Amino acid sequence: MRTVGEQLRQWRHRRRLSQLDLAIAADVSARHVSLVETGKSQPSAAMVLRLAEHLDVPLRERNGLLLAAGFAPRYPERPLDGEALSAAWDAVARVLRAHEPYPALVHDRRWNIVMTNRGLDPFLRGVAPDLLRPPINLIRLGLDPRGLAPHIVNLAEVRAVLRARVMRRLTTAPDPALAALCEELLTPGPGDATRPLESEITIPMIFRFGGRELRLFSTTTTFGTPMDITLDEVAIESYYPTDAESAAYFTAGRGPGGW
Repeated sequence: MRTVGEQLRQWRHRRRLSQLDLAIAADVSARHVSLVETGKSQPSAAMVLRLAEHLDVPLRERNGLLLAAGFAPRYPERPLDGEALSAAWDAVARVLRAHEPYPALVHDRRWNIVMTNRGLDPFLRGVAPDLLRPPINLIRLGLDPRGLAPHIVNLAEVRAVLRARVMRRLTTAPDPALAALCEELLTPGPGDATRPLESEITIPMIFRFGGRELRLFSTTTTFGTPMDITLDEVAIESYYPTDAESAAYFTAGRGPGGW
């Protein structure tokens, strides 16, 4: 197991910070940062957490840093639908219901779907049954040929956007399972040479069902200052129509399954 100093140094390199940058941000001396990283000084639990906060280390990995330094983990990981997080669960459920008739869902750090609203149901019609067995993975659901991929007109752009998001996540918190999923489904294909995504304000997902197109864009919401690993890792993905015609299909009570 790597020492806490080695792990902190690796996180600092990921964030592209010098020891002086981190020292100034954490209000400690650069010499102390150096001593901690080289193992010549054993940091307190408070110092580990202070450095981790300024390195934007996810809560799951902060627990790992504490363990490496000889301290007990600080952050619990409880089920979102358990009693301890019931208030958060109720709040998320209300957000999803309020977003209807448009689709919305909650996913975890590996893009496994935790909760959905009824607006997503029509999109799941015709999807291969094995893709709908829990945990349903949002990336696999969208990009597998037996899922929604055949209905996405701009599949290359959508794959590029998802790949950029997953790569940002992997930079923040490396995860072998998510990296394997990225390698399997998000590797650029021959048709993926499109215009630079940076030139766009937002990239819509364009679906075609029964010869009619539906255009949606998404927003992502996360919990502010969470103190639980589960809350730190979940995100609410909300989808909105980009034009009046697409909006009308939802507000009129219609959906892709009826096209």
